[in-house]
Order: sequence, then structure tokens, then C-alpha cells
Amino acid sequence: MGQDNIRCTILDDHDLLDAPNIGLIDAVARYSLDHGYHVIIEGILYADHYGPMLRDLAADHRGSSSFFYLDVPFPETVRRHQSRSEHTEFGEKEMRKWFRPGDLLPEVAEEIINHTSTLDATVGRLLIAAGLGSCARRP
Repeated sequence: MGQDNIRCTILDDHDLLDAPNIGLIDAVARYSLDHGYHVIIEGILYADHYGPMLRDLAADHRGSSSFFYLDVPFPETVRRHQSRSEHTEFGEKEMRKWFRPGDLLPEVAEEIINHTSTLDATVGRLLIAAGLGSCARRP
């Protein structure tokens, strides 16, 4: 589930400490996990905002949980943003305000994915961590 989809599209919420989107992400993830789905929570998940929720979610989950940190330097982040359909919605100035290099979650071991990892390699790592390594990637 995309953090921005829940935060911006559904709730029209700001990314603040204890904002309602954190609880809704938690509720949707728990509901999905309880019904047998694999869940990926994706987004810029600031450690101080989302860390406690993610830690508790992993602790309560009966199955395995994995955490990944995509380590992309700011210039590369800006370059990649230019290829997105949303590139006109915000630019480098706004992105600089959001960018927090090395914002790893406390008390949770995150696997760091280097910016040189290809999309296919990154997806493959996620599938293997989820126990779905033999599943073909959907277009």
C-alpha cells in the first residue's frame, strides 16, 4: 500500500507526527495480513513518525516481517523523479524539505537497498523476503 495514497488521496493529510494516516495504514495492513495477504507498505516513512507503528505491526504479525531502506542520494532522487508522471506536481525544492538521508528505523533491522540496484533486482529481493521468490513478476 502506498503511504501517499492513504495520506494524500484518501485523507488529504499532512505528514506529521501522530497524524491520522499512520493509524489508517496500520489498520489496513493489519486487516490485510489477518486475511492472508502479503503487505508492502511503501513510501517516505520517517522513522520518528512511522517507526513505532511499524515496530508494533511487525511484533504483532504472526508471520515474518522484513524492512527495507532504499538508499538513494538526493541528486539521483531528483533525476528519478523527472521520469515519473507526477513530476510536475512538485520539484526539487519541495523534495529537499522531505529528504532525510539515513533515516533508518530504530529497533528494526532494515535491509539497505543501494541506489544501484535495478528494479528487477529490488523486486526480486522483496519477493524472496516474502517467500514468493518463485512468483513471476507481473507487468
